[in-house]
Amino acid sequence: MTGTPNPSSAGSSGAARVQTKISVSDPKIMVNLLGAKDEILRLIERTLASDVHVRGNEITITGDPAENATAERLFSELIELIERGETLSVDSVRRTATMLEDATSERPAEVLTLNILSRRGRTIRPKTLGQKRYVDSIDENTIVFGIGPAGTGKTYLAMAKAVQALTAKQVSRIILTRPAVEAGERLGFLPGTLNEKIDPYLRPLYDALHDMLDPESIPRLMAAGTIEVAPLAYMRGRAQPLTAKVLTPDGWRQIGDLRVGDLVVGSDGTPTPVLGVYPQGRKPVYRVTTQDGASTLACGEHLWTVRTVDDRSKGRPARVLQTQDMIGKLRRGNVHRYELPLVQPVEFVPQDVPMDPYALGLLLGDGCLTTATTPSFSAKDPELADALDAALPGITLFRKNEIDYILRRSDGGGRGGVITANPVTAVLRELELDGTRSHTKFVPERYLLNSAAVRLAVLQGLLDSGGGPVTQTGRTCRVQYTTCSGRLRDDVIFLVRSLGGTVTQRTRPAAGRKPGLAKGRPVDHRHDAHVLDIRLPEALEPFRLERKRETYALAGAGTPMRFIHTIEPEGETETVCIQVAAEDSLYVTDDLIVTHNTLNDAFIILDEAQNTTPEQMKMFLTRLGFGAKIVVTGDVTQVDLPGGTTSGLKVVREILQNVEDVHFAELSSSDVVRHRLVAEIVDAYARYDDEQERAATQSVHAVPGRAASGGRSGRRR
Repeated sequence: MTGTPNPSSAGSSGAARVQTKISVSDPKIMVNLLGAKDEILRLIERTLASDVHVRGNEITITGDPAENATAERLFSELIELIERGETLSVDSVRRTATMLEDATSERPAEVLTLNILSRRGRTIRPKTLGQKRYVDSIDENTIVFGIGPAGTGKTYLAMAKAVQALTAKQVSRIILTRPAVEAGERLGFLPGTLNEKIDPYLRPLYDALHDMLDPESIPRLMAAGTIEVAPLAYMRGRAQPLTAKVLTPDGWRQIGDLRVGDLVVGSDGTPTPVLGVYPQGRKPVYRVTTQDGASTLACGEHLWTVRTVDDRSKGRPARVLQTQDMIGKLRRGNVHRYELPLVQPVEFVPQDVPMDPYALGLLLGDGCLTTATTPSFSAKDPELADALDAALPGITLFRKNEIDYILRRSDGGGRGGVITANPVTAVLRELELDGTRSHTKFVPERYLLNSAAVRLAVLQGLLDSGGGPVTQTGRTCRVQYTTCSGRLRDDVIFLVRSLGGTVTQRTRPAAGRKPGLAKGRPVDHRHDAHVLDIRLPEALEPFRLERKRETYALAGAGTPMRFIHTIEPEGETETVCIQVAAEDSLYVTDDLIVTHNTLNDAFIILDEAQNTTPEQMKMFLTRLGFGAKIVVTGDVTQVDLPGGTTSGLKVVREILQNVEDVHFAELSSSDVVRHRLVAEIVDAYARYDDEQERAATQSVHAVPGRAASGGRSGRRR
């Protein structure tokens, strides 16, 4: 394109008029520039103050210098749009002219050629300057509010950015939601299934998805939890019963007792603060049970981080599914489908202990703790007796026979003729273990809720004295431990799980079991035997006893894994959900099951947000997880909430206006991309509302004593 000003006034009515000529070398560009039946050219002529004439590949512009400069800029932008692959339309020409008239800093060609997505030859891009600034703000901020009238592309462009982020693997899932206020969020009275009830409210989101993704892939992505579409009322209730236990640095607490600022244990085993506590009311709950016997209760919308066999084999990251998404899909053939993450070794606050933890484990396994006599210990391996002797200062093990040892004081039992208590007896009394027998032994709480090193040492003492490696041909080694104390069984299970392992248990009842033999005579079993099969992380050594260590090392340690085994309805109960500050949003609940509530690595869109209450808006925004992005769209002039209810979208602007990384993008009638009449209708209604507002104000001032609030109490905005 070349432009040549001509100072001659040919065809001019005044000396101030000049000519500018533009040459277009490419005939295809000229054809596009003129449009079908010269439609584009006629629009340009109506738009410009200068006269425009076209002959061949030359465009002649006649007018005063300023008008010609405007015309030349318009043709320059339109030609660049064509060169970038855009096919001119009446709409794009009109928008280009409007942007030039408004003297915006962005060039129209840059605005109208910003590609977001391309599919099947169709490209999604902003069509106005306001839309481009809205799209740019989504790239630059974590939370964006798109506020403007219908038809401005708020939701559609947000959806395009969400699909773009998912395709580029910037996020792992898309969550789309809108409030179903037309039914008062009470969909139960509507006929049909849940999907049939909510589809009318979510149809615009589905339609946009079908424009941007292959329709065949959408059901698959939704089944995998990659795309979630749900009303706001259904999205919020990711909850557990008030009585569900949550692990904290000080032990177990009921989730209903937690408050903002309290510390809970995250998936990495370290404390993380609670950021939010949200009562959810009475809801149906399900018992989620794993293959190793752990279980907890959660509602149908509660979130779980899981991996499938395919995810693991293909190196894909974990996915997030709701409880209800997994019902009926827990197995693929004979293989469990959904694997849960395991907590890393939990770090409770270290405490001083009165006895070496390994020594305590040995005594719990094979020691006599009744204190009716001097404490004793039985072991076939002298190595264990030596280790116990070394771990108990002031105590000497006296060998009574081949396997029995007496734990005597090293100083002979007295000081200055005064008999003093055996140090081991004194410790047993302090720990309230004195008088316990094989079926009543337990691990004291100060050892259970201690550092990982202390807990591992106790476990090693128990396994060295009462457990052992179990090998099978072609399989990795597991560890087995047996006790007839139900409390000790539970304590060992806690020790294993708190160290990142898994444990399954079975019970051999005493009744009906074949008696054992002691020196040839039968001895009946008086107590049930609890058998535990244990797997620990590879980095943790379960044994210190050399022969057991060697067997375990030769067979190879198996990898502890936890899978969801069953999900069964468990009635209704009061529920609550919490938000935690952990980077992965995970926390530890009953039986050290790892679960979570917030939304990480997700692109979340809340549509029709003018119909949320302030409480709903707060709940939604505080769901934000790490690596996530939120776009909230709405039109504050179209609120459908019941009379007297404040829109959460109106309130949030006042609250978050000056918060960093939160942006409010304002769209107007000039950004409407539907039929041109839509923009005119929006403007007409705005003028009408302004006139009504002025008339109401004048009426209030004209009638003495009239209440200032009476003018518009019946109008809905």
